[in-house]
Amino acid sequence: MVIALLQAPLWIGKGGWLRVWDVARQLQEQKEINLALEMRNAGLDAEARDLKQGYEAIEERARFELGMVKQDEVFVQIPDRPRAAAAAAVPVSTIP
Repeated sequence: MVIALLQAPLWIGKGGWLRVWDVARQLQEQKEINLALEMRNAGLDAEARDLKQGYEAIEERARFELGMVKQDEVFVQIPDRPRAAAAAAVPVSTIP
């Protein structure tokens, strides 16, 4: 009984093993979150450097996000055909 009373703070006290285990679990979760955020930040940093240094990234964004074209440039857009329509368009006589 005395041994149980002496060991109770070791297991469930303020600095006990259960608290140590819980803090270790929280630390591991935070490390995983930090790793994901570091990867995201690296991507954003690369994109920011690219936008500061080159006009190609700015031009690409203007074309795809804003639909802009250069002066004296002709923009042609060809819509995709659905698969059923594409299959129906193939003449039967060309199939061996």
